Amino acid sequence: MTIEQYFEHEERSEARHEYWNGEIFLMSGGTLDHNTIVLNLVSELRPALRGGSCRLFAQDLRLWVETFQLFTYPDLFVVCGPPPLFPGRKDTVTDATLVIEVLSPSTRDYDAGDKFKFYRSLPSQDEVRVQHHQRQASNQWLLTEWTDPKDVLTLGALP
Repeated sequence: MTIEQYFEHEERSEARHEYWNGEIFLMSGGTLDHNTIVLNLVSELRPALRGGSCRLFAQDLRLWVETFQLFTYPDLFVVCGPPPLFPGRKDTVTDATLVIEVLSPSTRDYDAGDKFKFYRSLPSQDEVRVQHHQRQASNQWLLTEWTDPKDVLTLGALP
């Protein structure tokens, strides 16, 4: 399927579809928990972004990931400055400063695997980012992130 055919298909369809390298895939519907998490994130992020140059977008706006020929609908994403639009479209942006996917059992592997790799190829995602996840005694996880190339990550001893 061409990109033009995909746009025509999406305009006629009641469901949303991802486009990846010429193929389309039906996106799964949301659940009550998924929707609650998305709305909670919106209610926290909107006030934090108010008054700045960044805007929050949710679920019905498409994101184009050119490197991987992917059109997708992230749960939430933030664009700072004027939204870079796909040529001839007002419903598709080509870059995002922040992308949020709420993981669901049916999409977890894809969202945290390939899709995460795809998002990292966006033009604004060229900074250094190292994430360290460490289990705590309370069975919770501590995430530490570094973005300076001069930072050093020291790993503790393994049990």
